[in-house]
Amino acid sequence: VQLVESGGGLVQAGGSLRLSCAASGFTFDDYAIGWFRQAPGKERERVSCIGCADGSCRTYTADSVKGRFTISSNTAKNTAYLQMNSLRPEDTAVYYCAAALGNVDSWRFFGTDYWGQGTQVTVSS
Repeated sequence: VQLVESGGGLVQAGGSLRLSCAASGFTFDDYAIGWFRQAPGKERERVSCIGCADGSCRTYTADSVKGRFTISSNTAKNTAYLQMNSLRPEDTAVYYCAAALGNVDSWRFFGTDYWGQGTQVTVSS
């Protein structure tokens, strides 16, 4: 099982980045997939996740990023994406892709099964 993240980097405030999370080794549609983030000295935060079944998808997005971040997935590519717009210095963190068996509620409330290695996002002011 692998979750491979890409797309992090350094960007100025107000800029955009898109994170990707490519999954392998498990049935993508059986899992909700999303991102946590953790900044130095802060607790890990749930950012956003998506779960799709029977052709429809549900998402969750934290209030702190709502209206700026958008999650999506491409089940044919077993990949989830996090489009991050209007980035702020407080968005600086390591972003981790994580997958939970089940749906969005499983991911939010019952823990995750697999984790990516993390990708650094740095937003300069």
